[in-house]
Parts: sequence; structure tokens; C-alpha cells
Amino acid sequence: MFRRTPRLFAATLAVAALALGACAEKADDKPTTGTAAAAYPVTVGTLTLDKRPEKIVALSPTATEMLFAIGAGPQVTAVDDQSNYPADAPKSDISAFQPNAEAIAGKNPDLVVLSDDRNKIVEQLGKLKIPVYQTPAATTLDDTYRQITELGTLTGHADQATDVASRMKDDIAKLVKDVPQRAGKLTYYHELGPELYSATSKTFIGTLYSQIGLTNIADPADADGKSAGYPQLSQEFIVKANPDFVFLADSKCCQQNADSVKARSGWSGLTAVKNSQVIALDDDVASRWGPRVVDLLRVIIDAVAKVPA
Repeated sequence: MFRRTPRLFAATLAVAALALGACAEKADDKPTTGTAAAAYPVTVGTLTLDKRPEKIVALSPTATEMLFAIGAGPQVTAVDDQSNYPADAPKSDISAFQPNAEAIAGKNPDLVVLSDDRNKIVEQLGKLKIPVYQTPAATTLDDTYRQITELGTLTGHADQATDVASRMKDDIAKLVKDVPQRAGKLTYYHELGPELYSATSKTFIGTLYSQIGLTNIADPADADGKSAGYPQLSQEFIVKANPDFVFLADSKCCQQNADSVKARSGWSGLTAVKNSQVIALDDDVASRWGPRVVDLLRVIIDAVAKVPA
């Protein structure tokens, strides 16, 4: 997941709700002919499955989205308590933050997909002979594509997974190509929470903004990398940087919006505020690295395209 402030970690599985459109399959889509009959055993990394998993437990909202996008939804029997997309995902009370091996084993899974190895859960599940595939937080889009295709291989949906990844690549390439060319670069501030934590260009979310030529005001605040790409900025720092855009990834968890931003001390004079360029993002979409990154990028580009070149 992408890094979040402690309060946001408790609120959402992030840092770490739009339609998937062309990037995802509906939850009830049936496997395509050939994909469902994939030959087993299959191996991804050090994990080998002798047969297609039919009782998958997903302990990551991003992993849940990926599984349903590639047509493996019917094989998912339980997801963690933060997985809220798609709406019909079999949500359980299992925590991805504090995973419990006994609770997971109680679902009789033949595959567990998780992001972080919290509480040494991988080792615990290994002792119970439960196969585990990890989908750590992506740092590049290539990480996303790889995880999708590997999940396709493991679940018997290799063809569908390849299609999803290919459509994502094509859609992103088209979106980026259509970005208006301009003489000067526009600047932005991406907000993870009202405590003013942000993400630099070296993070996954930062790479999306970089693709469309935006300059990140947070980069100088973590030039040495000591904050791992997620520095906490100050009011003064942001006001001085005067970004052209403010993108809020805390609109749902913390009710932040254009009005609340304008009410902050010194922020009413920001270019982003004066030009009505404070953009509320969907927290969930902005904190995950699955197929809906296309939707996130589209929202960002639509906002930027309104500024005259």
C-alpha cells in the first residue's frame, strides 16, 4: 500500500470507485475459453500451484481489485476488511493490518494474496501449508502490470490478465499523448492527509504525475530520500511553493475539499485556490496501484487540460 499518516492508516487501507471502463472485467464475467483450462502446475517466482485455486483469500484492496479485474472473482471466497471494490467482493472481518493466521486458515484457502508481510504472516501460513503470493506496493506501472499477469498465471486467467494489462498500457499511452503541450510546466501538491504529508516524484503516485509533465513541489522536501518519498510539509512551505494544482487524496477519509483548503491559513492566495484548481480525488483509487490507476490518471489529466496551454 502507499504510505499514509497513522490516522489515515486506521481509516483506509492506503499508502499507503469509478468504473473500470475498458480496464476491468465485471465481477461475474466468465473465464474465456482456454484460460479456464490452463495447464497446471504453474510457477510464479518460488510459488508453485499444482491446481487452479478455487478458494482465494485476498488481504489487500489492490489485490482484490486485480483478481476481479482478470475474471478470478468467482474464485475469491474472502477479502480483507478494507477491500471495498468491487461492491460484491466477499468482505470479511480479517484485517490486513493485523492478519491472523487462524482466522485466515478458517476460510480453508488454497491461495492467499497479500501485500505486506505483517506479523510474519507469510511464515505462519507457510507452516500451515497455505500458498501465499505477495503483491507489494508498486513503485512503477511495470510493477502493476507484472502483478496482474502473475495473478493471471496463478489463477488460470493468463489471457484475461494479459488483456487487462495491455488495455491499461494502451489507455495510459493515449491519455498521456493527448495531454496539451505547454511552454512552462505546471506545479502541483498531492495531499495524503490534512497533516500535510505528501508524495514525491519517486513514489508510484508521483510517477503518474510525472508522465504528464507536472512538477512536484514536494520533491525538494525529500531530496535526500530520508522520508522514503513521503515528506511532511509545512503550511509555510506549501504557501511559498504556490502550486498551480492541489490534488486531495483525503477527500473521503478526512472530508477535505476546495472550501476547507481555502479556509487554511494563507492558502486563499494560492494559485490553485484562486483558479479553482483544487481537485478532490477518490482516496481509494488514489492509494491503490491496480487497474483503476487509469481512472485516476484520467481525472488528473482532465483537470490539467482545462488550463490554457
